[in-house]
Amino acid sequence: MTTLTRRASLGLMLATPALILAARPAFAREPDIYQEGGIAIDGSDAVAYFDGNGPVAGNPAHQINWNGAIWQFASATNADTFQADPTAYAPQFGGYCAYAASLGYLAPTMPEAWTLYDGKLYLNANLRARDLWLQDVPGNIAKGEANWPGILG
Repeated sequence: MTTLTRRASLGLMLATPALILAARPAFAREPDIYQEGGIAIDGSDAVAYFDGNGPVAGNPAHQINWNGAIWQFASATNADTFQADPTAYAPQFGGYCAYAASLGYLAPTMPEAWTLYDGKLYLNANLRARDLWLQDVPGNIAKGEANWPGILG
């Protein structure tokens, strides 16, 4: 039978966190597009934001597969518009929270926390994050672009 002395036990306890950190598992890279269940940006119609309608729920009858996610639209016209130039309508930072991207991490978004700036759509995790984002939009964009896409993992 093996017994541990107090010193050996203490050494083992102190070494355990270091061993855990050193042996971290490799995590899969996050998807380029924020999605839940394969649906981009919570099923909101990305084109509708540019029509001044804010968040409008998309319809599964009008969906497009683009960049590893399913995008839903309120109408066939909006789906066609998106398909003609997806990068013009897709939210920046893959639809992840723009404020979080400016801080160097990823966060999900909610459709109601949005901003159109310089012809581009930015989404945020919540209304508080959007308020913080709006305090320095050009600076936050520059920081987010410096972090992107490295924060995907």
